[in-house]
Amino acid sequence: MTRLMLGRTLERICKAVLLLCLVHFVIMMILYFDVYSQRFDQIFSRFNNGRNASRNGHHYYYNLSRPNATFASYLATADQLLPSGRPEGNHTPPTTKPIPPCPEIPPGLVGRLLIEFASQMTMERVQKENPNVTEGGKYTPPDCRAKQKVAIIIPFRHRDNHLKYWLHYLHPILRRQKIDYAIYIITQLGEDTFNRAKLLNVGYTEALKDAEYDCFIFSDVDLIPMDDRNLYHCYDQPRHFAIAMDKFGFRLPYAGYFGGVSGLSKKQFLKINGFPNEYWGWGGEDDDIYNRITLNGMKVVRPDVRIGRYRMIKHERDKHNEPNPQRFNKIQNTKNTMKRDGISTLTYRVLQFKKYPLYTNISVEIGKPPPRPFRG
Repeated sequence: MTRLMLGRTLERICKAVLLLCLVHFVIMMILYFDVYSQRFDQIFSRFNNGRNASRNGHHYYYNLSRPNATFASYLATADQLLPSGRPEGNHTPPTTKPIPPCPEIPPGLVGRLLIEFASQMTMERVQKENPNVTEGGKYTPPDCRAKQKVAIIIPFRHRDNHLKYWLHYLHPILRRQKIDYAIYIITQLGEDTFNRAKLLNVGYTEALKDAEYDCFIFSDVDLIPMDDRNLYHCYDQPRHFAIAMDKFGFRLPYAGYFGGVSGLSKKQFLKINGFPNEYWGWGGEDDDIYNRITLNGMKVVRPDVRIGRYRMIKHERDKHNEPNPQRFNKIQNTKNTMKRDGISTLTYRVLQFKKYPLYTNISVEIGKPPPRPFRG
């Protein structure tokens, strides 16, 4: 008898618990549908308002294809985009927020990079990798205002394969660095002796005809930075970027070395009368530039050796770019020659100025080297 009563009691308790659970479930479902019905009413009312507005001659467009766009962010901005139902004469358009300045250290940098040249590279691939780069190899950060407008100038001849790798690596690096930049390839036509520094002077002059730049980065086409923290903009003093190349064992070869990749502001460039025009063939012009900087009371600044590392694309020395036998004598006379040999005495002729999707090419004739003195 006792067991029977105990069983009935437990049965009643279980039924009561189940009934409570059912009541709780019903209440929760009512609340759930009540909240979401209000939410959907708001959504549909916004769409109806937008539809009515379009009938009244107003058109509103929503960009759901932008990176990181979500339906929630769309709803969050809907109140700003859709009409409020107030009379049109009293409607105040939303104010556009000013673009903030770009941070000194962009948050998207990744640091040390893996640079390799084994994979096949094509311009089509590079173009697909950089859809935000506009015609002429130009890019402006969309979310912040860069403090400088930078022209990157590359002296060039017969290095098409190197250029593909350079563009493949540098465009993404420069975009992560939030640089407002354009790339100018200065091609020396003909097969006369190569003149790197004169081509850089041409690049400076022609870039300023295309846009107003504050900063100029001069880079060889075969040098790729191995760290994107090596920021490609100008500083208070002339900047030497490529201080630790793999071909030199990732060390600075000597204290006055200024080759590979360097940067000067417009004011700094004009102060030294640009670069020398009379260094025909390989070598010497970068040392002359270093002398010009120090002789004009400036000093060369460099990044940390762990950040200023570069890989060079291996290649044979170009024909008609043999070592300049007069370079050592010229370097010793920089003080006497820099006023009469530089941007102020530059002469050349542009044969082609063409903007490609990833860069601007400027093909020029720069003359021939003077005849070397005869040695009897």
